Amino acid sequence: MSMLAKSFLSLALAATFVTFSVPTVDAMGRRDEQDAARRAMLDGHVMPFSIIKRRVEAEMGDATYLGSEFNPGSNIYRLKYVKDGKVVWVDVDGRTGDIRGWAR
Repeated sequence: MSMLAKSFLSLALAATFVTFSVPTVDAMGRRDEQDAARRAMLDGHVMPFSIIKRRVEAEMGDATYLGSEFNPGSNIYRLKYVKDGKVVWVDVDGRTGDIRGWAR
């Protein structure tokens, strides 16, 4: 193997290691959000997410669930779906499970 090929291989392996070993800012932010939601649920401030999600899915029918966000300041969950080819966000009060609003 030539010196250039060895250097390229070493650089590629190093880049792969860095890519998979260092969490991205988004991943860390998402983890903090999940931790906040769990703490709020354990402290009795919000309902379990599984109950909230079931309530929203009963209203959404055949929509496809894409993900969610949690705002610890307001205890509001925002669930994201695709329905009839359009993205729909559903805001839910984490304390009561009531749908607060819809956005397309």
